[in-house]
Amino acid sequence: MSKINIRDFFNENEDGAPDLVGITTFSATSYFVPTRGTTAQRPSDHLEEGSLRYNYDTKNLEYYKGDTLGWSQFELIDPDLGGGTGSNQGLGTRGIFGSGEAPHGETIDFLTISTFGDSTDFGNLTQDRRSGGAMGSSETRGLFAGGQHPSPFTFFNIIDFVTIASTGNATDFGDLENKAYNVSGMSTRTRGVAACGQKGPSFAAVNTIEYVTIASTGNAKDFGDLSTVRVLVAGAASSTRGLFAGGHDTTNVIDYITISSTGDALDFGDLQSGAARKGMLSCSNSTRALFAGGETPSNSNIIDFVTIATLGNGQNFGDLTFVTNTSSGTSSPTRGIFAGGSADTIDKVEILTTGDAVDFGNLGRGSSRCYGAFSNGHGGL
Repeated sequence: MSKINIRDFFNENEDGAPDLVGITTFSATSYFVPTRGTTAQRPSDHLEEGSLRYNYDTKNLEYYKGDTLGWSQFELIDPDLGGGTGSNQGLGTRGIFGSGEAPHGETIDFLTISTFGDSTDFGNLTQDRRSGGAMGSSETRGLFAGGQHPSPFTFFNIIDFVTIASTGNATDFGDLENKAYNVSGMSTRTRGVAACGQKGPSFAAVNTIEYVTIASTGNAKDFGDLSTVRVLVAGAASSTRGLFAGGHDTTNVIDYITISSTGDALDFGDLQSGAARKGMLSCSNSTRALFAGGETPSNSNIIDFVTIATLGNGQNFGDLTFVTNTSSGTSSPTRGIFAGGSADTIDKVEILTTGDAVDFGNLGRGSSRCYGAFSNGHGGL
């Protein structure tokens, strides 16, 4: 049996021993309860690098990386997800990309975010279509929604799902309320949300937001409306709050919603000065959302970041390695991935830092766009 001497511990104010909750004499079958609380209750004073706590909002252990980098969550390790070699086999979060340009509109690719390299064939959507989008994901299941086919013009309200840890073709989940394309979404681990872009067959832009329960199957329901009618917005989320940024006609507006409720979106702030744009790529971890590229009206490589829990304007993060628009991004708890658009390039960034992106690899199967993306490690989980 092992024991821990309480005299070796201090509380966060360094003025005495901490209160220990749970079992304080440990054996092989015991456990201990770390400091815990919500994201808003994170301590800010007298913190040392390596401090550990459990976050009620994210349902994850997190550790403090210093005053510059802040808090970070432990990344998922799952032997079914590939990546790594030797003792690191299975390390990493899987990113899934789909709904690309014709003639590859049905393809789904995947990659392991903690590594580098080209994406690999995952399977196909239930219907060949482009300009759809992702409706978010849980740790196990991801959703693609909407889309259109240009020859002849056909519009879809299909929602597909895939099991992230496997490979194979998508399965029918249900339907959006309307046939729509240029769909933009995000999620928590339980609820997927999408702004529905343009409505077929009229091509009219709409401001409608719909939601589904990811673990079930069934049709989407009305959530509320964006603050303005626009398409090609970018979506990102924490475990409580969702953001919709930019959009046609080249706006700098950022809206937010509380994902567990329903209702109209509210004003969050604006993209960084002079960077109003549509068709951005986006990703997030539990604290920070990134919006990259987009039309200004020419293609750009700008990356903005915002702190999701705090209302305010976007700030400069750095630049992509290429100019792009109208594609997608996803993330692990630490790393953001931006893929496709004007090229089949994949870039990566470290979310809690700032600086320019670096090359990760390329999209597979000859597609330069992927209108929808999700992962089993994004900020909404």
